[in-house]
Amino acid sequence: MSQEQAPQPNPIAQLNDAFRRSATQDIYVTPGVQGLLDLPGLVQAVRDFNTFTPDNDPYGEHDSGSIDWHEQLTFWKIDYDQALQYWHDPLSPECRRVLTMMLAEEY
Repeated sequence: MSQEQAPQPNPIAQLNDAFRRSATQDIYVTPGVQGLLDLPGLVQAVRDFNTFTPDNDPYGEHDSGSIDWHEQLTFWKIDYDQALQYWHDPLSPECRRVLTMMLAEEY
C-alpha cells in the first residue's frame, strides 16, 4: 500500500509569507491608501492575510491579495526587484521584496 505524500510547500510562497509577516521596510502605499482610516491596522491585516485559494493564488506564490478595509477594496502585491526597476528571481538570496498596497480603484 503506497502512502500519499503531502505536497511540498512552494519555496517562493514561504519566502513571501516570511517577508509579508515581518515587513517593516519596503512597504509602499498609494495616495488613496494613505487616506484610509487606520493605516497601521491595514498593514497588520496584510501581514495576517492567509486566505489563499486557487482562484486568488493560482501559482501558489502568496504574492498578492485583496482586503475589504473600511468599505474600501484594497489590493496588496509583492514584487521582486533589487534596484526597484526590474523583476528579480524570487528565490535568489539577493532578491529584494517590495510590498505595495493600493485601492482597487487605483489599479
